[in-house]
Amino acid sequence: MTTVLITGASSGIGHATAARLTRRGMTVYATARNTATLADLAEAGATPLALDVTDEESMRAAVGTVQSAHGHLDVLVNNAGYGEYGTIEETDLDRVRAQFETNVFGLARMVQLVLPAMRAAGSGRIVNVSSMGGRLVFPAGGYYHASKYAVEAITDALRFEVAPFGVRVSLVEPGLIRTAFGATAGRTLRESGEATGAYAGLNAAAAKVMADSYKSNLLAATPDAVAKVIERAATARRPRTRYIVTPAARTLVHTRRLFGARVFDSYLRTQFRDA
Repeated sequence: MTTVLITGASSGIGHATAARLTRRGMTVYATARNTATLADLAEAGATPLALDVTDEESMRAAVGTVQSAHGHLDVLVNNAGYGEYGTIEETDLDRVRAQFETNVFGLARMVQLVLPAMRAAGSGRIVNVSSMGGRLVFPAGGYYHASKYAVEAITDALRFEVAPFGVRVSLVEPGLIRTAFGATAGRTLRESGEATGAYAGLNAAAAKVMADSYKSNLLAATPDAVAKVIERAATARRPRTRYIVTPAARTLVHTRRLFGARVFDSYLRTQFRDA
């Protein structure tokens, strides 16, 4: 039976993925800092496991628990992450460092911990949850986007490095997903700058664009839309290197790629016109 460990399973994408893969009959280790948030997943058949991806002992213990029971992990889903929003000038760098600890260094360390056993087994899947924000950048989100650009780079290198050992690596790049992410990003944006500071207009415009976008049925999707794609990446005979989730995300990513920075900046000025 396929053994899966999912980081950040307390809510949103991670929670939906754990539920979906459990229904599929996989042995799912759903992890979170507070295992009380995993009660419904445990009732559904998943195994709750405490894991803080910013804590070395916690990561070692979680991976050790799975490997002791199963020898090696078949699938690692690196989903834990959040958005620290604000302008480049105003955002406190301690908060930026904390975000990178979760979004980048925690992901990388989990990969380091599971790979030796995967290599020994000659098989394994690693699915890193990035974002359309790893392919393009919105104002007042530069540090969050930087963390996702880092995930993209790490994953591209990793995919090549581990292919000879039978380990497959995929990126999942969601667009706007209706989870607690939007609320967290909005809160950090409000906290990042002065109400009457130089970037007050930009921050207000960014907050409005964010709130309106997450309410839109056209632009935003449910967590299960991403969970379906993660399932595909974890089970396909030949998984893709990248999966962009939501039509709106595909449009934005390809528009940015095809038309370049100047055209995309012009588009952004129409969206952030109150700045």
